[in-house]
Order: sequence, then structure tokens, then C-alpha cells
Amino acid sequence: MGHARRRVVRRVTRLTAVAGLLLGGAMVAQAAMASEPPGASAARGSAGPAGTSGADLMARLGTSRTAGNWIGSDGRPVVAVTDGRAAAEVRRAGAEAKVVRHSMNELKAATATLRAAPRVAGTAWMMDYRANRVTVEGDSTVSAADWARLTEVAGKIGGFVRMERTEGAFTTRLNGAQPILSTGGRCSAGFNVTDGRTDFILTAGHCGPTGSLWFADGQGDQQLGRTVAGSFPGGDFSLVRYDSGSAGQGADVVAIGGGNGVRITGAGDPAVGQRVFRSGSTSGLRDGEVTGLDATVNYPEGTVTGLIRTTVCAEPGDSGGPLFSEGIALGVTSGGSGDCTRGGTTFFQPVTKALSALDVRLIVTDARQGTGQRAEPSAPATHSAIAPGAASPGSSAPVTGSADGTTPLSRLSEPGNIGPGLLVMGGSLIALVATRWIRAERDRKAYQRYYSATWS
Repeated sequence: MGHARRRVVRRVTRLTAVAGLLLGGAMVAQAAMASEPPGASAARGSAGPAGTSGADLMARLGTSRTAGNWIGSDGRPVVAVTDGRAAAEVRRAGAEAKVVRHSMNELKAATATLRAAPRVAGTAWMMDYRANRVTVEGDSTVSAADWARLTEVAGKIGGFVRMERTEGAFTTRLNGAQPILSTGGRCSAGFNVTDGRTDFILTAGHCGPTGSLWFADGQGDQQLGRTVAGSFPGGDFSLVRYDSGSAGQGADVVAIGGGNGVRITGAGDPAVGQRVFRSGSTSGLRDGEVTGLDATVNYPEGTVTGLIRTTVCAEPGDSGGPLFSEGIALGVTSGGSGDCTRGGTTFFQPVTKALSALDVRLIVTDARQGTGQRAEPSAPATHSAIAPGAASPGSSAPVTGSADGTTPLSRLSEPGNIGPGLLVMGGSLIALVATRWIRAERDRKAYQRYYSATWS
């Protein structure tokens, strides 16, 4: 009997130990999950453990062993590395590794040499991470002699600098998502921002120097505000301070056309390969892919550095407009070449750099209340777990409306107002459609004629 009791005690002890290990493991896992921010698991997807984005891995390995990162077609981060040990570390972290010949240090040294050479308007360059090279572009305005001199500079750097001629001309572009006008031209409201006391419009710096007055209409009857700070050339961003001091309701929404908008929930930096969206008054909502970061463009007006290069098309009238993806503000339209019929290249000023330089923050959506809040923006979203083709602009919202989400048009059509409402709506819509069509066509043709000399 005592022998049997001892066997039972030993068995219970072993089971208790196993249960303790299992329970301990579950508690550790639960603690790890509890330490993650909401949605972290979903955001990671197949990209591996938390904190293993391409940028994180590059920071860990250093610029002498890496040469950029981008998003693969499956949404996983890809990191270019220069040796096998770095590649193994990248794979252990759950990302894809590509072994290349030239490091980030070499790519940066090449762009520094190009920047030190005599400036040639109509040229641009960027680090092409996926091809492990620096690509230099020259538009149709660059003379054969200037191109030959720049080609000679590139040849002395090394064979990883590629020279390419491109159609059209690199120009800054006026107009945008919500038009704002001044004596200097027509630009776009990019994003609404605040310093905690006053609200501003963040737009492109080339739209106008400090002191420029901005209006919401062509007659100058509705003054919006005045440009109070900015950078161009060098950077391409500026602040227009609202005369009223407030951006008003719907300040967290960017227009995408048809009375619709996208709620902005934070600011972030894009990744090469990411699908992005741009809104503009001339060409509407367009999408494309990020093809380069830290690009330099030599506009006729001056050189701008640190830009985002994309395949999103744009036309005269789209400058200053917002670049975004999944509701995250990424940039404001700077310039480019081509159009939305043949396609082209468009460059954007990164939002994060502009916010930091101007000491302001976005007016963003409070996800819990669905309203614009003058608070710190949400943490920059990482898009490393989003396949390029799966990305969307973000959650939709009406461009204007009241706190309950209704618009003047919807209130007019309520049952109690249906009789007079139909008469008002009918007459107003006919007049509005006719007027807007005539003015839109007139403005579009006028701007296209005006820019034909530099727009090709």
C-alpha cells in the first residue's frame, strides 16, 4: 500500500511540474501579447517578430552592411545586405535578404559627389535600393553639353551610377486637392496642422513666399490666411495660418473628389514598393508606387533634397496636394514630369520632415470618437505587412458635414422639407453643375496653355 502511494505521489508531482511549465509558458505568452499595442500582431503579418521592419534591421546592422529596404510583392520587408552573416540575421528576423555589392555608405557617397558637382536644372537622382545603384535622370530641357559633363562626373564615381534621359520636364506644380489662390498662383491645401494654439494649412513651399495672402475664391472675397513660414528651395513646404485661427470641422479629412474624403489618423514615412495615393484638383485621386527615397531634384527655381519619388501621375494644378496611404499622411506634392494620360514621375516633400522643421503636428482622427483632435498624431504606421496591391487610401468620410455626419444636402431632403427642398435642389444643382463645368474647363485649358512651355 505504501509503495503504491509513493508511485501516485511521484506521478502527481510530475504532472504538477508539467502543468507548471505549460502554465508558465502560457503566462509568458500572455504577458508578451499584453505588452504589444493593439493591432500589432495584425500589422506584423508575415514580417516576423515585432520590431523587425526593414528600417529596424538596417539600424541594427549599420550602413556599411546594408543598402536599403523595400516591400516585397507579398508584403514582407526585403533588406539589401553586403555579406552572408547579415543576410542570415535578416532571415532569422523573418524578413527577406538580398545580398548586393554596394553598401548604403557607397550609395550616399555617390549622391554627395553629384550634389557637389555644378548644378544642372532639369536633373534628379535617387538611390535605387532594389537595383543597388544610383539613378540620375535628365529631362528634355538638359542640353547635350550639360548631360555630357554630368555623365563624366558619374563615370568617375563608378559603374553603379546609371544615367537615364526622361521625357517632359521636372517642374513644380500648382493647384491641388482643395484649391487655395493667391496673386502668385493657385495651390492646394495639403493637410491641416496645429501648434496647439492656432491651426494652419501645410502645403508646398514653392507655392508662395512668406507673407503671401491666400483666398478660397478667385474674386478675393474669402481670405483664408497668410503664409507664415516655409522652405523652398532646399525643402518644399510652407505653413498658411488661418485668419480665423481654426481649421474648423472636418479638419482631419482630405478631399478625394465627389464630395468624399479620407480621414487622416497619423503621419509616417513610406517604404520603397509601397502603394500610395495622391489627391489633386486637376487629376483627382490617383495611385502609384514609391520608387525611391531621399531623392534630389534640380528644379529651374532651385534644388530640393530628401524627396519621395513615385510613379503617381500628376498634372499642372496638383501641387501641394496630399500623399497618403491607409489614412497615414506621407507627403505633399512637390513636382515632377509627365501627365495622367501618358504617366510620369512625381516627387513629394515628406510630411514628417516638414512637421519637425515647422514644429507643428497633424490634426488627426481620434479613432475612438471619429473626430478630428488637436493632439499628438498616432504612432507612424508601418506598412511592411501590407502587400503593395492591397493598400487602400484609408477610411472614407464626407468632406463637409456636421458632428452627426449629416450634410446640408441630406437635411434638405428630410421628409419635412421635401417639398421646398426639391425646388431648391433642382434649381441649385442645374446652376451649380453648369457653372462648375464651365469654370473647370476654362481653368484647366488656361493652365495647360500657361504651362505648355515647360510642361512638354
